[in-house]
Amino acid sequence: MKNWIILWGSVSLVLAGLAVAGGFLYFRTFSPDRDRYPVRGIDVSHHQGQIDWRRVAADDVAFAVIKATEGGDHVDDAFAGNLRAARAAGLAVGAYHFFTFCRPGADQAKNFISVVPRDGPLLPPVVDIEFGGNCPQRPSPEQLNAELQAFLGPVEAAFGKKAIFYLTDEAADTYAGQIATRPLWLRSLLLRPDRDDWIYWQYHNRGRVDGINGDVDLNVLQGGQERLAALLAP
Repeated sequence: MKNWIILWGSVSLVLAGLAVAGGFLYFRTFSPDRDRYPVRGIDVSHHQGQIDWRRVAADDVAFAVIKATEGGDHVDDAFAGNLRAARAAGLAVGAYHFFTFCRPGADQAKNFISVVPRDGPLLPPVVDIEFGGNCPQRPSPEQLNAELQAFLGPVEAAFGKKAIFYLTDEAADTYAGQIATRPLWLRSLLLRPDRDDWIYWQYHNRGRVDGINGDVDLNVLQGGQERLAALLAP
């Protein structure tokens, strides 16, 4: 009897190990249906380090949304180089701003506008609204909406395009339906978003792309190349 217990215990450990390994492999290799979502993209910041954008462009990546600014005065020190090199490699490029809860929206708009050049085609500006890495204070929906409006007015006027909101699940649950309505970029790891009114879907936060050392966020666009061209158009 004792030997049977030891045997079954060993078998259970092996099966558990295989399940963990299988889950890890599935997570690492997950990718949405390419027939349904053929246009792939990444979002990056200085955290990705030096990027070989030509290798990225050759690895089935069509667009890149690059961190430009955060709050009222922070500038991502890799932004200018990433924007220039990604565009030179043939990618459709855009810029995003991490919206902080502890600076006025008008100050944040000035920061973004002063950093992002308008001398070439750009995807719509993105406003990153999330709790992780943000100020500890949590504004009410009314407070956040007022500051967002102060940001959106000047930014959308400067770039001539309606902004896109990037929302994590937590931010969406807290503010959905109570702040300004804008096209959405949703984060939903491994699962297709439970709504269809989105532009971008971030489906992986630890993806791998040739030309980048380490993890990178992976995204798909809702629509084909025509949609991407429309977003990029003046």
